[in-house]
Amino acid sequence: MEIYKKQSISEAFKVYYDKRMIKILLLGAISGFPWVIIGSSLSLWLKEDGLSRSTIGWAGLIFAVYAFNYLWAPIIDRIRIPILTKKVGHRRGWIITMQTIILISLVCWSLISPTTNLALVISIGLIIAIASATQDITVDALRIEQIGENEGKSMQAGAAMAVVGWWTGYKLGGVVALNAAEFFQEAGFENYWQITFLVLGIIIISCNIGLLFINEPQTTNRKENQRLTDKMIEEKLGYTNIVTKIIAWLTGTVIGPVISFFKKNGFNIALAILGFVFLFKIGEAFLGRMSVIFYKEIGFTKSDIALYSKGLGWITTVIFTLLGGLFAIRSGVIKAMFVSGILMASTNLLFSLLAWYGKSELLFAIAVIFDDMAAAFATVAFVAFISMLVDRTYTATQYALLSSIGTAGRTTLAASSGALVDWLNGDWGIFFVITAVMVIPSLIFLYMIKDKLKLND
Repeated sequence: MEIYKKQSISEAFKVYYDKRMIKILLLGAISGFPWVIIGSSLSLWLKEDGLSRSTIGWAGLIFAVYAFNYLWAPIIDRIRIPILTKKVGHRRGWIITMQTIILISLVCWSLISPTTNLALVISIGLIIAIASATQDITVDALRIEQIGENEGKSMQAGAAMAVVGWWTGYKLGGVVALNAAEFFQEAGFENYWQITFLVLGIIIISCNIGLLFINEPQTTNRKENQRLTDKMIEEKLGYTNIVTKIIAWLTGTVIGPVISFFKKNGFNIALAILGFVFLFKIGEAFLGRMSVIFYKEIGFTKSDIALYSKGLGWITTVIFTLLGGLFAIRSGVIKAMFVSGILMASTNLLFSLLAWYGKSELLFAIAVIFDDMAAAFATVAFVAFISMLVDRTYTATQYALLSSIGTAGRTTLAASSGALVDWLNGDWGIFFVITAVMVIPSLIFLYMIKDKLKLND
């Protein structure tokens, strides 16, 4: 249970002046940008090439890899990239490697068309998703390790800056992608999306340059604690030879983080935490997966979507993420989770109003503003919540496990979003009402465990 001493808003805001927050902002942008590529950009590319809503929805299954990145997170905690690790550090070496894979994939996309090579397009999208999910493991670990283990308020502020960074990468990246695509389309290029992907590749290169300005803390305790875990497992095996050393290393790498999580929280509380994390953002994911398709069908152009959903949405997200961070600092992350969950459910109903009313730039702007406000509050609270739960010995693995479980609900279930709209015969209003109801089960889980949580606050 958290105990907070109330601060004035000006006192609470000072935590954002820490120079580490700028570095965390950049890390968030690096993490958010790939979602532009395999999210709205891929969806519109497929839509404008004549593919159905259901096909686009099921193509979103590539996001499911984010739900399983914890499976290889232990490798990232332990394995060092040859040459790069010595040059730029353990975490940054992994990030640069994944960014390079994404860049190569964009070049490949620039050479093909979905109508003739749909399977190849989706396969490359899957590669981008795997590289992005792998990158996220390392980005989150590097972000958490920028803050001291017992700096609870700085961790919440860092979570807010990470969210601002993520949405900056996602929203402003979307502005670039959509406006570039429309520019090249109006200029008469038939392959305007393929050219746009090359433009997005330039942003990837810029991110890698910016990454070099983020220092990587030397976490000697992590290596020592991992070694002690391996030794403990080896002693329990009763022998000391090359085989037992390998078994101990593999067991400590894969099972150690899970044992640590359940041991810290207790079995029942740990299961309830996982249930809450899985369910919290399902409704948001259903809405997000189909939103750009909804905007297109209701009559908005790519530049309209870029202005209202991406540009205006980014400004709103930045403001309310910072305010959400302050709210979490002053009121506690648990209360912030409840408030943001209720806000998410309420704002989804604004899209129902837009669907029933018809095309309206005013309603579109209002819906986007309030939806991004709710998403900002929810994301900063959620990131702070799971950041406080992790054991620094297994930063990457435990954060990836919790984050990927949340992603599992958002990606695997949300893949059916297009099919749900089709089943409703295109009734977008009812669809958005259903997304609003989806948050309720998660809040029930949170209420059950709110007084029993052990957070590194």
